[in-house]
Amino acid sequence: MVIGWYVHHHGFGHVARFLAVSPHLHEPVVAFSSMPRPAGLSPEVEWIELPPDADSFEDADGTIVDPRHAEPTARGHLHWAPHGHPGHRARLAAIAATADDRDLRVLVVDVSAEVVAFGRLLGLHTVAVTQPGERTDLPHALAYALADRIVAPWAHGAVSTTGLAEHADRVMWTGGISRYDGRPDDGARDERSVLLLGRVLDDDTREEATDRLRARGWEVTAIGHDEASRIDDPWPLLTRSTVVVSAAGQNSVADLAASGSRAVVISQDRPFDEQHHTADALGRWGLARRADQTVSADDLVTLVESAAGDDPDWALWQVAGAARRMASAIEAVLP
Repeated sequence: MVIGWYVHHHGFGHVARFLAVSPHLHEPVVAFSSMPRPAGLSPEVEWIELPPDADSFEDADGTIVDPRHAEPTARGHLHWAPHGHPGHRARLAAIAATADDRDLRVLVVDVSAEVVAFGRLLGLHTVAVTQPGERTDLPHALAYALADRIVAPWAHGAVSTTGLAEHADRVMWTGGISRYDGRPDDGARDERSVLLLGRVLDDDTREEATDRLRARGWEVTAIGHDEASRIDDPWPLLTRSTVVVSAAGQNSVADLAASGSRAVVISQDRPFDEQHHTADALGRWGLARRADQTVSADDLVTLVESAAGDDPDWALWQVAGAARRMASAIEAVLP
């Protein structure tokens, strides 16, 4: 029995979750995404690259159309299904053709309300991956109502889940899913070192905070804020830094938990306030210091020095075994 998996192309978190969970599945997997095939993916996994559906397109009259002006939400009932977009049509056609050709039995959707609905209309068992935030809108309500299983990849009780309340019998809280689960630490932590991870600060604030921290005796390393600073494997830095400054996305937080890091999380503005809800939970549970994108360099220095004395109990985020739990939740819906 073949499992389909839709991987949203925004950010790195969705594909990172796929890479963490898919090795634990016992059935063949076909993945669909607008992203190119990720490096290191098992050759046994088929990867179908989908055409984009958010670019401008030419209509039948030769007019260039911005899809944002093509009724993409169907009067608020959907998130993104622009009228007449050839890429959008081709994406769904590719999923339908593969479902028929490969006899898909389950479709995991991380994330898209439209693909959950489409998979269910194809008669597939569907697994919807959800995220924190105020997801009580009509498209999310539709996806939750249609899904055979809903996966929430964080610790149960950490984040308010108003939109999931009436679907609790189909929700599996797996704990945070990290690609580093079970990987040993890369040596002892340094005495006064800070890792600035990702594009969490504007350039001026990052540079000013770096200068101020170094003036106070901290070694500062910044990675992932631009293409030149990206590295494939930040694990050694995560496990050796005294404090890690990170976004509050699900993938980032799970990696902080896996590495047992003392952390300052800077919540980014995302749809449905996802990261703000997550950062609130981390602060409430004593797992990280929190700030938002307006944090000043001075305040960040204060937060880093305060976090250096923290002793977070990251076991609360339930990362250990989370990828296996999600794989089991997927296989449980196989017919």
